[in-house]
Amino acid sequence: MLFNTLDFAIFLPIVLVLYWTIFNRSLRWQNLFLVVVSYIFYSFWDWRFLSLIFMSSVVDFTVGRALVKTNSQPRRKLLLYVSLIFNLGLLVVFKYFNFFVETFVDSFALFGTSFNVNTWSILLPVGISFYTFQTLSYTIDIYKGKITATRDPVAFFAFVSFFPQLVAGPIERASNLLSQFEARRTFQYNKNVDGLRLILGGLFKKMVIADNCALIVNSIFENYHDQSGSTLFFGAVFFAFQIYGDFSGYSDIAIGTSRLLGFDLMKNFNFPYLAQNLADFWRRWHISLSTWFRDYVYIPLGGSRVSKGRLIFNIFVVFLVSGLWHGANWTFVLWGFIHALFVIPVILFLKNNVTYSKDRRLPTFRQFINIGATFFIVVVAWVFFRAETITDAFQYLKIVFSESLFTMPHIPRSGIVLLLGYMVLEWIQRHKDHVLDIAYIRSRPLRYAIYYIVLFCVFYFAGDLQPFIYFQF
Repeated sequence: MLFNTLDFAIFLPIVLVLYWTIFNRSLRWQNLFLVVVSYIFYSFWDWRFLSLIFMSSVVDFTVGRALVKTNSQPRRKLLLYVSLIFNLGLLVVFKYFNFFVETFVDSFALFGTSFNVNTWSILLPVGISFYTFQTLSYTIDIYKGKITATRDPVAFFAFVSFFPQLVAGPIERASNLLSQFEARRTFQYNKNVDGLRLILGGLFKKMVIADNCALIVNSIFENYHDQSGSTLFFGAVFFAFQIYGDFSGYSDIAIGTSRLLGFDLMKNFNFPYLAQNLADFWRRWHISLSTWFRDYVYIPLGGSRVSKGRLIFNIFVVFLVSGLWHGANWTFVLWGFIHALFVIPVILFLKNNVTYSKDRRLPTFRQFINIGATFFIVVVAWVFFRAETITDAFQYLKIVFSESLFTMPHIPRSGIVLLLGYMVLEWIQRHKDHVLDIAYIRSRPLRYAIYYIVLFCVFYFAGDLQPFIYFQF
């Protein structure tokens, strides 16, 4: 079930009415209701894969309870390995098996040895990369003594399957989200209003920005050999806004929907294209994933409190694994490698923390240059993310950096105006929680005028319906 469909427009109000009336009398029944509707929500894609969510929930709930009942370190490690092997095993089988097999065969082909190996035709379960990481963090945090295991299986099953963020995040931690399932929730007017703002802003990002950009991007990338360098450059720029509008739009709708249900999810995007360097970009982009890799990969490897050589190694490991998390293709690995190359100098030599003054209407000249340079690097890296193969990506960039880069691009001018206008809005709202966080506007008629204008744009300027990009991860 997609957030931007009539199905969800019917589904959500029914859920909210039942949730806050009939099932509000008991916390346990309220949580059980969320488990049921979450499973119904997921079954719109493929009900068969509900068994994976169910088994992941059973395994990690059982492991969590067993971890708090034993002080034996060997037994605790064994229990942790059970969770790691099960959850990562799901990813390997459903997401990476064919990739590893094909890479193995290709490696031998380099030495003149060839043989045939059958691969599997496997359908990737939607959201598997998200909920496996969410349950993994639960058992790892219990193992490290950061949290204690819940005694409530219903609350835990609801935590794993919570439908707003089930298929594309944010990747939540038990310390934040599970604790909210264990506490009584009350209807709060202000939280619900802000939830509606988030949903409206998310729909605008997805349907007006991302879906319209998708039409341009698909046409350019599918026929890149016949395009000029300037057209391909703007094609990459449009993809940058397509994936941003698509993914951050999903996150906004997920967070907004959660607030309607009385929950607070972590912020997943913080105006990433206003970043002044690549490290700053990753503090603003897909925050739930970047902090997950920081806490469960980077810091266990030693973090930054190591030699420079080891620090460089740690950063490369994190970004290569992050690239592979996004997809079973070498294009994603190279995408992660590029980001690592530009993050390392920032961490080693530059000022890491970047802030913007609330008093300035415009960025300083230096900030403007930093924003532009960072965005340029991100756009070039997005070419590898979007391309079908590494060869296609390099061919694409070869044309971009040819003499035809200085010709007039064949792209709709209205699209450029839309993207520039939206970036101006993000700059204005850079210190707010999200782009439609306009409660500070005292004039109620003006606020509602803005809401109705955005709503009009969603209905009138929406592009053709496109699936959310991160569903494939």
